[in-house]
Amino acid sequence: MSREVAIGVMIALAALVLVVILLAWRARLRRDATLSAPLGVPEHAEVMDRRDVLYVSTTRHDEPLERLTLSPLAYRAKGEAAVTDRGLALCLDGAPTVFIAASRLVGVDRASVTIDKAVEPGGLVRVAWAASDTAVVDSYLRVAGGDPKNFIAELQRLVPVADDTGAAS
Repeated sequence: MSREVAIGVMIALAALVLVVILLAWRARLRRDATLSAPLGVPEHAEVMDRRDVLYVSTTRHDEPLERLTLSPLAYRAKGEAAVTDRGLALCLDGAPTVFIAASRLVGVDRASVTIDKAVEPGGLVRVAWAASDTAVVDSYLRVAGGDPKNFIAELQRLVPVADDTGAAS
């Protein structure tokens, strides 16, 4: 095999891999098209805590390696997270503000691993929330600078308490 043929084969393989990646991503976008993040912040929401964050990903609940492509949370981004008296606002660079109302919050805790990111134990904040009536998802944030303990505590205060029957009150 000549050098030119070998180079041609390698270019063709690389192009094939890129096409497969593109088709797989488009299929994932179509699969998750029914889910979307709620947009806009309610008027008169009082900010209780505000942090610079790296938004890492949103995954299926308790499946940290199964990425979801909720619009506009499909891609990793830097931005700001604000805990308000009504929920969590995510102001990410290049995207409209996502607002997860307190009534949609399911849980908040720490995590160490999600798709594309592994950090020190407890280095990520995992926010579990209801994306629809039937789908709970986990969104992962990396708080810039300092311990996110107070940020997590403020968010946990907003999570509706479930009674003994499992219904939120």
